[in-house]
Amino acid sequence: MTRTTTGVSAIALITVAGSAFAQDLIVPQGEGDFAWAALEEFAANNDFTGETLNVTGATTGDDAQRYRNLYAYFEQATGATVEYSGSESFEQDIVIAAQAGGLPDVALFPQPGLAKDLAAQGTLVPVAEGMTNFMVDNYAAGESWKQLATFPGADGNEDVFGLFFGTDVKSLVWYVPEQFEEAGYDIPETQEELMALSQQIVEDGGTPWCIGLGSGAATGWPATDWVEDMMLRTASLEDYDRWVSNDMPFNDPIVVNAIEQYGMYALTEGFADGGPEAAATTDFRDSPDGLFDFPPKCYMHKQASFIPIFFPEGVEAGTDVEFFYFPPFEANSDLGRPVLGSGGLASVTNDRPVTTAFMEFLGTPIAHELMMTQGQFLSPHVDANLDIYTSDVQRALGEILTTATSFRFDGSDLMPGEIGTNAFWTGMVDYTTGADAQSVADAIQSRWDEIK
Repeated sequence: MTRTTTGVSAIALITVAGSAFAQDLIVPQGEGDFAWAALEEFAANNDFTGETLNVTGATTGDDAQRYRNLYAYFEQATGATVEYSGSESFEQDIVIAAQAGGLPDVALFPQPGLAKDLAAQGTLVPVAEGMTNFMVDNYAAGESWKQLATFPGADGNEDVFGLFFGTDVKSLVWYVPEQFEEAGYDIPETQEELMALSQQIVEDGGTPWCIGLGSGAATGWPATDWVEDMMLRTASLEDYDRWVSNDMPFNDPIVVNAIEQYGMYALTEGFADGGPEAAATTDFRDSPDGLFDFPPKCYMHKQASFIPIFFPEGVEAGTDVEFFYFPPFEANSDLGRPVLGSGGLASVTNDRPVTTAFMEFLGTPIAHELMMTQGQFLSPHVDANLDIYTSDVQRALGEILTTATSFRFDGSDLMPGEIGTNAFWTGMVDYTTGADAQSVADAIQSRWDEIK
């Protein structure tokens, strides 16, 4: 594929319906080459002059503007007008629209659970036949992405009901390079090495981990991420999926083991700053602060790619603090390099040729690159140029995505609310503060049984 590095000159080369691309489009920033040829080809094959496309999602504010900047390229390429509306009550709004009418053409779901429900009701339209295997062919760990977007429709038959666009990574451990260098610590490549490092830090008189489960009414959710990551590193993807759907009981030994693997870090004496009781009550937004004390209150903090927004003022990710991939077990090397995370699913709710074209546009590498160049966007698209990320942090996160052998969504987000955002959360607090793993798992399974 031919690429050009200069955004302005590339824009000027592309013509739609005989007129040059408008010069008020954002000019991409970044060091890498952009896949302008993909946009040129798309523009040559799609003319929807005069048509309007309605898109709705949960993204608002500055984040919504980044998406509008992207959609401007679709408008220029096709002649269509894209009207985007974002709402913090998107989940409720889309359900009401499905029941009362007034659905948009495309809905952007923050996570696939609600999309699965609406697909079963006949609200969503499967992707066009030619895009059924798009993510398999173009995304790292593509089979995982396709599976996450595959649901039973109203007829009971399974179809692919969307395209993932934009991702967050949860399988991360944050640390301060200066502290590691002074202590002579190396980045662990396996869980066995991570445990050995934790023990070494204790022997050296330090505390390896800052852990905080506090989050108001949502207290406990950070521990569920630990368990989900441990499930992916100790069990097969099939077992993970069976657990999320409760085809594997929550109190199965495989799940109990994953909970106890979290406990190896949270409950081992001297491992968590302040001990387990403090971990259970410390707000997750405050929990990484100990990384930046001198001497440090802790050396490592496991949290998702969004956590830098809660770092103390003046701390710069990529300079003052960095991260490494939460590693797999050497003993379970056959499970590969799984990544836990989340991502947005773009789904069609009104079957029109222009909506099919819009989905194809979102699949082009240039669409991903145009979001990457604006920051706060990660992509598993293997043809999107990693050099285009605007920071070393984003670039490293993108590399974790594109080298993953599998990807799975946050399991608690996919479970029924009474389990994933209630019993699982509170159960992990109970475990952290002294309850045994088997009893906690039994109690959560009892809640599952009550709602079946």
